[in-house]
Amino acid sequence: MTDLSKISEHMEVIGADGVHIGTVDKVEGDRIKLTKADSGSHGDHHHYFSAGLVAGVEEGKVRLSANGDNAVLLEEERDGGAISDRNR
Repeated sequence: MTDLSKISEHMEVIGADGVHIGTVDKVEGDRIKLTKADSGSHGDHHHYFSAGLVAGVEEGKVRLSANGDNAVLLEEERDGGAISDRNR
């Protein structure tokens, strides 16, 4: 697993394909909290990514192991539930 201490506020989060996913607000435990501005249609609250999705930190960016279009499906809510679970 990637050393989360290398991740800092305002780093860009990108998919494995280089597509912009969001911007780091901060690391909370074993999850990355995105800024509200990068939470898509749910801009009134934060979304999270599990640290297990982080492939690496390079050139000031957090690269996920999933492509951008798939990574957004793996975003989590504050309570740890998947966003896709809320839309069913």
